[in-house]
Amino acid sequence: MRFRSRELGVQPRSALPCIVNARYFQAFPSAMMRHGARRSRWFTLMLFDTSFRRELARNFSATLVVLVTIVVTVLIIRTLGQASDGRVNPSEVLLVMGFTVLGYLPIILTLSLFVAVTATLTRMYTQSEMVVWFSCGRSLFSFMRPAFRFAWPILLVIALLATLAWPWSSQQISELKDRFQGRADIERVAPGRFIESAAGQRVFFIDKDTADANSGTNIFITDNSHDKETVVSAQKGHVEIRNNARILVLNNGYRIETDGKTGDMRDTEFERYENRITPEIAMPAKSDSPSVITTRTLLMQRTPRNLAELSWRLGLPLAAFNLLLIGLAITRSNPRVGRSSSLVLALVTFATYYNLIGAGQNWIGRERITAGAFMLLLHGGTLVAALAWLLWRERTWRRRPDTLPASPVTA
Repeated sequence: MRFRSRELGVQPRSALPCIVNARYFQAFPSAMMRHGARRSRWFTLMLFDTSFRRELARNFSATLVVLVTIVVTVLIIRTLGQASDGRVNPSEVLLVMGFTVLGYLPIILTLSLFVAVTATLTRMYTQSEMVVWFSCGRSLFSFMRPAFRFAWPILLVIALLATLAWPWSSQQISELKDRFQGRADIERVAPGRFIESAAGQRVFFIDKDTADANSGTNIFITDNSHDKETVVSAQKGHVEIRNNARILVLNNGYRIETDGKTGDMRDTEFERYENRITPEIAMPAKSDSPSVITTRTLLMQRTPRNLAELSWRLGLPLAAFNLLLIGLAITRSNPRVGRSSSLVLALVTFATYYNLIGAGQNWIGRERITAGAFMLLLHGGTLVAALAWLLWRERTWRRRPDTLPASPVTA
């Protein structure tokens, strides 16, 4: 039926709007020009928006993977060092590292977004793509719309991580370390290191570890309790369990006891010395660091330390917002310097901004400046400076050549 209708000169229903529009444009050519101009502008805007956001997504993903890999590698080395020093439980290294990465995610996401904007615009300037967009009527301010359409979920995640995940991860790390530090004295002993007891009255040392976890060699113990100083050294030692009690058995050693009041000293040599181990488990003290306090508590208890921590948390999403604008403003192409100049400038700007946030946190804690004044000066001033920079570059680009004196035309 469709083929026959075409033979008879009857157009399908789907073609009727096209026929009506064509006849309308033939009768009114000015309307056709206006309609074509609107469609052209709409198509240009969609192409501009889609291509810019797609390239931002690629650069952001690549930068995020690289930064997370670097941070995880550094944290593995640092956490393993803390485990070897006895500050972190070796079996909880992955937990501590995971919580630490979670706390660093706002900074990682901010830097990834900043580098993605800078790298994308640098490539567009280098390959003269920016000239094409400027010639089509686009401006630097028009890049803000697709940039923020892409970045607003990331900015929201940064705000949630800074205000919710950061104190929670800090609290989890503090609890893991405190629980490990508060274990029994016999569990704190590590080969080749002097270990102080939880109560601070004993010092243990084992020269060489053995295959058995409950035995050791060249043992040295000092005890300062009950107004006496006792030093015990033995060639061998092991732990026995009798009637649900742990007994420390030392072989072939010396015991020197000194009275703290009279100074009398008594030296004893033994072949076997037994001492019942009383577990001195120190209850982990609740950390008073502002980093483990929830954001709601910081808002309710406005002490200088809490306000300093609050300025840091609220400054992270504000810094991410401002750095996005700065990335649009500072990026430009200079053939004499190379493509890396904008990235180097971006890294210097990022480091300077975050150093100022850290310095402001210190100043607020010492009551040298109020939290509101500092945040207004730093973040508000940065926002105004970024917008002014964008406006200056926009006016520089839009400057017409006909403002120059016209050259004489000779026949």
